[in-house]
Amino acid sequence: METKLLPEKYADTVDGVLNCYDRILISGNLHPFCYAAGMAGYLRAHGIRLFDYAKFALPLREEIRLQAEAVAQAHQLKIEFVRKKTFRKEDRVQAILQERGHAPGLVHIFSAMEPCGSYLPWHDKATGKNMLKFTDSKCLHYYFYFLDKDFGLCYLRVPTWAPFRLQFYCNGHAWLARQLTRHGIGYTLHDNAFRHIADYAKANRLADQFDAPKLHQKLDHWATEYCPIIKRLQLTYRWNVWQAEYATDVVFKRRADLQAIYPHLLETLIQTVKPDNIATFLGRKLHGNFQGETGSRFNVRVLGTRLKHQMDSTSLKVYDKFGQILRIETTTTDVTFFRHYREVAHRNGQPEKKWAPMKKTIYSLAPLRECLSAANRRYLEFLSAIETPEVGVQCLAQIIETKTENDHRYKGFNLLAEEEATLLRILLRGEFAISGMTSRALHTLLPEKTTGQISRLLKRLRVHGLLKKIGHHYKYYLTNLGRKIATMTLKLREMHIIPALVHSTAT
Repeated sequence: METKLLPEKYADTVDGVLNCYDRILISGNLHPFCYAAGMAGYLRAHGIRLFDYAKFALPLREEIRLQAEAVAQAHQLKIEFVRKKTFRKEDRVQAILQERGHAPGLVHIFSAMEPCGSYLPWHDKATGKNMLKFTDSKCLHYYFYFLDKDFGLCYLRVPTWAPFRLQFYCNGHAWLARQLTRHGIGYTLHDNAFRHIADYAKANRLADQFDAPKLHQKLDHWATEYCPIIKRLQLTYRWNVWQAEYATDVVFKRRADLQAIYPHLLETLIQTVKPDNIATFLGRKLHGNFQGETGSRFNVRVLGTRLKHQMDSTSLKVYDKFGQILRIETTTTDVTFFRHYREVAHRNGQPEKKWAPMKKTIYSLAPLRECLSAANRRYLEFLSAIETPEVGVQCLAQIIETKTENDHRYKGFNLLAEEEATLLRILLRGEFAISGMTSRALHTLLPEKTTGQISRLLKRLRVHGLLKKIGHHYKYYLTNLGRKIATMTLKLREMHIIPALVHSTAT
């Protein structure tokens, strides 16, 4: 029998399920500056010596600095220099938004000295040729935080030194919130999570339509506005996915509903999830020649208690966000970790469709969403197979409580009573498991009951989910629940309770 997913198990307490991109980080690479040979080729093509690389980059650095100051002055802002590594820019921006409101436009500008990539002129004595070598450096960066009418709060990180690699951030939940508003769908958004959506089905359809082409247009516009050197150099940026997070949120109606099951789920996951399980969740196989790192890590954070499974550049997390949302989230910093069926161009120019690593371009966001969503789904299925105490409580209530059907009341079962124990022994008889049980057979084993009482007893067993009727025949079989209840009740009664009572009476 197929395992019910968690939202189906707890349908009465779950508000809905949402699948959506969360954090998205995109890198902008200025072609051909983005690789050493390309940078060297550009300098040679423009008659610039490789050892004059620094002289070439200095005026470009000044142009970016002057543009940042001009933008700040035009928006009546002051560039805030960040000195401490512990400083949280997001907290500062949220404080500013509380004062200025959430109208689209530039919010704030930060500057900070941070690591960046650079090139080092180098003379190779073996070949006698000059070249550029990639090296780690440090330069001033500007963070332009702004509110966009489509993508919400974003930032563009602009370095002041060649090769001028940009970094862009947006959040899929913020983008979805604006789509819901346009379609007139009510919601409650807190931070980067929806506590309630009026129409989850439509919200999921909208989330699947994340607009990469529109984002590309906007990225080109922002790059031109905040990194003006591309106009003079007449170069363009190529936008790649640097990091992507995709979240599956099971939103519970009340905090208490999730907390009743989450600790047990977490404890079981810590004990049962092994490296080969992690690989399976992520759509991979753990081969003997695998050289990467894989494992799990548990920690307690402000947002919730988190369990993180890692495999190389990709991780899968589960945590109780705000104590009310069960979030499963797959994150990757290398989209080539995933494979999909696409067209591949061979060196001879012949195209072929085959399974291949995913391209890093932002246009891979659509197929990447399918891979990340599938990983979340596999993890949710694994999670749903865990039997929580809450499930047992519900099953027990189903057995012992009085039920009503067609205006007839059917009392529950007292599992410790002798009469009920006798009935359970009869239900577990081997011949009934093979050929089913009939009303006549049950009457033979319970001769003190009338035919009417036997019929009502069978109906009572069916209403409480212990028996099921097969087709149009008058034969009955124990359900999975009925077999578990009967077996566990007799074992508990005869092997634990009765011997314990005998011992206590003797003493």
